[in-house]
Amino acid sequence: MVFGSKADAEVLREEITEVLSTMGLRLSPKKTLITHIDEGLDFLGWHIQRHRKRGTRQHFVYTYPAKKAVQAVKRKVKTLCREVEVNQPLDDLLRRLNMTLRGWCAYFRPGVSSATFSYLSHYTWQTVWRWIRRKHRRSTWKELRHRYCGGGWWPTSENRELFDPGKVGTTRYRYRGSIIPAPWPIAG
Repeated sequence: MVFGSKADAEVLREEITEVLSTMGLRLSPKKTLITHIDEGLDFLGWHIQRHRKRGTRQHFVYTYPAKKAVQAVKRKVKTLCREVEVNQPLDDLLRRLNMTLRGWCAYFRPGVSSATFSYLSHYTWQTVWRWIRRKHRRSTWKELRHRYCGGGWWPTSENRELFDPGKVGTTRYRYRGSIIPAPWPIAG
């Protein structure tokens, strides 16, 4: 990140390129991006962008799960529901889905992710219900709810319940200032 103009960032990029070339390294043009923080950027599955905080005039940098990361986990959920055959018990599907969803949510928990988690919860619920409907094509909703949800709507097997990303609480990074000491000497 650079506090300055686009031209300052481009000059700095050239300087970094020179320093890296002495070490036998180079910047990848595909992965090196110069953009304004208000436009945002995707980095390691996160979308980082500055917004005005609702109800105030202050601007803050927010981190969200990137759309590409959300699409990837949706594909994974869909693939798992296709890989687990309908002749297998629901417990096998829930075990595999829960591992995937827990890991994904743990990674994206420190950001502004609650709306994404709710969306993922709904998508997973729909996908699992489609799998249950394929498993029992002639059963009614009421029969399936009684058999797989205990009369409710959330899929449950004998051993486990479908992990609900919508119930995962998010945490935010706290500004810790000088509490964490810097490894560099303070210039005076």
